[in-house]
Amino acid sequence: MNPYKKYAVVLVLTLFGMLYGQENKKIAQTGFQFLSVMSDARSVALGGAVNSLDMKSGAMFFNPATMAHMEQWVDLSFSRNQWIADINHNQISLAVNPKKGQWGVIGLAFQQVDYGDIMGTQVADNKAGFIRTGNFSPTAMVVGLGYAKGITDRFAVGGQIKTAYQDLGPASIPLPSGSDSTKTVDNDLTVTAFDFGTLFKTGWKSLAFGMSVRNFSREVSFSTEGFQLPLVFTIGISMDIMDLFEETNIDHSLFLTIDATHYRSHPEQLLVGLDYRFMRLLSLRSGFVTGNDEEGLNMGLGISQFGFQLDYAYTPFGIFGDVQRITASFSM
Repeated sequence: MNPYKKYAVVLVLTLFGMLYGQENKKIAQTGFQFLSVMSDARSVALGGAVNSLDMKSGAMFFNPATMAHMEQWVDLSFSRNQWIADINHNQISLAVNPKKGQWGVIGLAFQQVDYGDIMGTQVADNKAGFIRTGNFSPTAMVVGLGYAKGITDRFAVGGQIKTAYQDLGPASIPLPSGSDSTKTVDNDLTVTAFDFGTLFKTGWKSLAFGMSVRNFSREVSFSTEGFQLPLVFTIGISMDIMDLFEETNIDHSLFLTIDATHYRSHPEQLLVGLDYRFMRLLSLRSGFVTGNDEEGLNMGLGISQFGFQLDYAYTPFGIFGDVQRITASFSM
């Protein structure tokens, strides 16, 4: 058997066993949950099933290995995510391909979260049971440096090291029993985390497999209770369905992509996406997420011309209302 086919078989069997053969015992036991929120409009419209798709600089937020097949010299992307509860996520990614892949592709990523102002409270022995402590503004951000390299024309690897920061504002906590005093603590924390992944293009039509591990870090804590970042294992498969049909004079494609995910913080999910592209100008997309109480169907579109691309995604989010994302990117 061809060694690449062996790799594909072993990868799929091993990771599917890992995803569905393990019992997730740490439900809702993670922090820094903003790392699990997707802001890239193209990926969201596909339900997040992009682990085996070429994502250029946007790969820094999913599978960094897919960045290795970027043909352009540089790619710059900006995303705006109007998340639930008036929370805004903003992200920027940049990828540089100095020697058409000979040296690999270098990427930079930045993500920032604006939670707005929140009214602070403190437990008190009064009729209301609390007192107001004034407004505070939590913040969160991530800065990452990534690298991807094609080992062969079919197999690529990639990784990212990133620093995540979150400030939840000050809090007053009681001193040990026997004292009525409190002390103020600053709930801010900086964590180093790692992402890595692989991409295998089988050589049969456009069939590709991808694997990634994101948010791998040590256990940390704000005060006394320890937690870990939202670690997630993902395997994905994708293919242009049009490859199965006879050639036509129309330049179009229909990518079907499927990802299976195993989270540290919640049960496994299956992500399915469809991306129809016409004349490399217009893309119509739809995606579905299983195992989510509020999010299910996602929709979106993209327009691309002269190196510029504008993507939009719309997600009905149940009782939280609608979530909209927009991404603008430029490649040359």
